[in-house]
Amino acid sequence: MRPILGSVEASGSGDEPPSPIVRGDGTVVSIWFSSRVPTAMEEIYQSAITLAVALAIGLLVGIERSWTDRDGEEGSRIAGLRTFSLIGLLGGVAVLLSREVGGWFVGVAFVVVAALSITAHVLDVQEDQDLGTTTAFSMMLVFVLAAWAAYGAIILAMAVTVVVISLLGYKPMLHSWLKMISPQDFFAGAKLLIISLVLLPLLPNQGYGPWQALNPFWTWLMVVLISGLSFLGYVGMKLVGERAGLIMTAIVGALASSTAVTVSLARMAKQRQRYQLFASGVLLASAIMFLRVMIEIFVVYPGLLTKMWLPLSVMFAGLLAGFFWLWFRQGESAPEVSRDIEIKNPLQLGMALQFGAVLAAILLLSEAMKAWFGDYGIYALSVASGVVDVDAITLSLAKSAQQHREVDVAIVGILLACATNTLVKGIMFASITGSKQAIRLVLFMGIAMVPGLLIAVLW
Repeated sequence: MRPILGSVEASGSGDEPPSPIVRGDGTVVSIWFSSRVPTAMEEIYQSAITLAVALAIGLLVGIERSWTDRDGEEGSRIAGLRTFSLIGLLGGVAVLLSREVGGWFVGVAFVVVAALSITAHVLDVQEDQDLGTTTAFSMMLVFVLAAWAAYGAIILAMAVTVVVISLLGYKPMLHSWLKMISPQDFFAGAKLLIISLVLLPLLPNQGYGPWQALNPFWTWLMVVLISGLSFLGYVGMKLVGERAGLIMTAIVGALASSTAVTVSLARMAKQRQRYQLFASGVLLASAIMFLRVMIEIFVVYPGLLTKMWLPLSVMFAGLLAGFFWLWFRQGESAPEVSRDIEIKNPLQLGMALQFGAVLAAILLLSEAMKAWFGDYGIYALSVASGVVDVDAITLSLAKSAQQHREVDVAIVGILLACATNTLVKGIMFASITGSKQAIRLVLFMGIAMVPGLLIAVLW
């Protein structure tokens, strides 16, 4: 229902609006409060704004389409700058006229645009054998977006228009990205996604087993979360290409597996005899792990992150400072290392099931250690888990803190796991390289962890 423009004398004092007016049929009248009746010029101004936005939507998409086909002969394209601009304008005009003749007019106008778009596409296929339907769909979408904006959703319509232009303009880049993902990677991800979508609604969302520690729904949901985070890093490694430098490789690779990045960099350091340079990459990858942990805590229990962000940030900053110190000491260009980093597709069903089993075991063990040995049992489990991985223990303790409100224990446990895992990476690097210089990396990592642990205990 359109707002009724008019003047209403507000009852009471101040700027408080009066109660809405209810018609006899029960509908509520929306009122635009003003001190005077709007003039015809103001109504014309509002209509002009509506038409300008509708025209802008068509103009923006038309510019992109015309620029894409700029090398073609005049009149060879289905629709160009003028056609898209007119379609956008038609969407705005149709909405304005529908206020007088009825909403059916917009539907009829869209049918006409769709029919013309399809006809133009069919003729173009017959002439050029071009089966692409992007332009035809874009014509119909421009009309819908212009009409949407005319109905009042100007910001949303313009935002979607920007997305449409990006999708149309970045076609070569999107296709090149698609080529970087192998069919095996795609179908592995699709398989896990299908299983998750089918399996999750069927899994019971309640605790089972001793201490009611095993929740099938929550466990598999966390498997999907960790697999998704790791897959972002895996895809990032594919997108940066084979000629990516050390910094980008360490950042993107650590999202998938900072441990895998550490092992690969250690092997390269031994082969190329550049220990400090690759040690800086290990520090950077280890720092990114703390950002990943923050994401996991936020997803499971945001309230826990409000008390953990400071110690985690201090540990992150310490490792990052070490990276910059080693990096700028080299004074040499970094080698291309992306092609030498070995990271498996994290969306493989076997890896997902393996992590799910580990997570379930950690959930059960955390409750058992708490019951048998108290808080110190949790801390011992955190250290033992951190030797292998931090994801499972982080998710487990965050869930326990949310259920049992044992926030302090969860904070110390997660930080112990992170510190242990960081030290293990340093030891792995030193062991693989066999360099005495790498021992200093382990010492620095340990020093970088101390402030965060102290903050957790004293804060």
